[in-house]
Amino acid sequence: MDIRTPLALLGGLSPQQFMRRHWQKKPLLVRAAVPNMVPPIPRSQLFDLAGQESVESRLVRRTSAAPGWSLRHGPFTRRQLPSPSQAAWTLLVQGVDLHDDRVHQILRQFRFLPDARLDDLMISYASDQGSVGPHFDSYDVFLLQASGRRRWSIGRQPHARLVEGLPLKIIDGFEPEESFVLEPGDMLYLPPRYAHDGIAEGGDCMTYSIGLRSPARAALGADLLARVAEAQADELSDRAPGTDAHYRDPAQAAVENPGAIPPALQAFAREAIARALRDPLAIDRALGESMTEPKPDVWFDLNDTVPDTGWQHLTLDRRTRMLYDERHVYINGESFRAGGRDATLMRRLADQRELDARQLSAVSEEALELLRDWCDAGWAHAR
Repeated sequence: MDIRTPLALLGGLSPQQFMRRHWQKKPLLVRAAVPNMVPPIPRSQLFDLAGQESVESRLVRRTSAAPGWSLRHGPFTRRQLPSPSQAAWTLLVQGVDLHDDRVHQILRQFRFLPDARLDDLMISYASDQGSVGPHFDSYDVFLLQASGRRRWSIGRQPHARLVEGLPLKIIDGFEPEESFVLEPGDMLYLPPRYAHDGIAEGGDCMTYSIGLRSPARAALGADLLARVAEAQADELSDRAPGTDAHYRDPAQAAVENPGAIPPALQAFAREAIARALRDPLAIDRALGESMTEPKPDVWFDLNDTVPDTGWQHLTLDRRTRMLYDERHVYINGESFRAGGRDATLMRRLADQRELDARQLSAVSEEALELLRDWCDAGWAHAR
């Protein structure tokens, strides 16, 4: 993607201009971001997805009885979903890009952002007056109207409080600053923590939410520590027994307070953590593996019909996450060292998500064997 070319998707701004002027700074309303928008998934197919165990779905209803809102988690049979003619309900279906190539292609239009930050595409179907209430997200979001009409009210709420006792995180006393009605093809970008409330007008309303990954520091740190520790344990298991240092305290005196932790043991523990984190490559590797780890409900279809030779084209599966840094390539939670020409081709595969026959002809036999393993696992597809 040429990041200097103006895009209708961004209202005539180039990706470079959008990132400089709006990204995590201020909202952007784009009329006809996707001209002549036609939803690639009809309502019936979306309802079918909501009935699958492997798909995360939620049903939100505005009710007259206290507390005023209800929330149920799927999967849902058709009979469990309200009639589209019934007002004030919303069906949220997460990660639709993982299940449909056409929706995946919409998500790919946002690859002026790093893949490490792109999360998924959620579809919100709403009947007339359907809503999930005023709320804010901790991440950036692009709200693309696919069908019907939705009125979005937005505003900064620096001291927002949530209504207590609700199954949803709804802002108490939301005060919007602006309001827009989005028609099919229109799009609204909102930075993190920008409060918004979308209400369907007229029913049969579908909104595509392109959400961004924004890991919390504490959760990411805990995950990386666990991965570094696991990698170090695997490394030590390959060494000769007794080569890892054990805590010793030959100068330990008799104690009157046995419940107190010895300061020497605390120092030993601090040194163990510091030693594990001393190698910056270990942290980088753990991050790459973490950011490409498939979600728990993602499964790949094994493929036992991969051609042995003569590949004309190779594409990554839509569910595959692939990233790279200076020394490694990462795919679906695994890391591989890469250098030279193979590294260049692997990075191209991550960026373009495909390789043609000419590019494949330059792959070494070792790298080709690795690609064949990925095809066998269903992570990529060759023909």
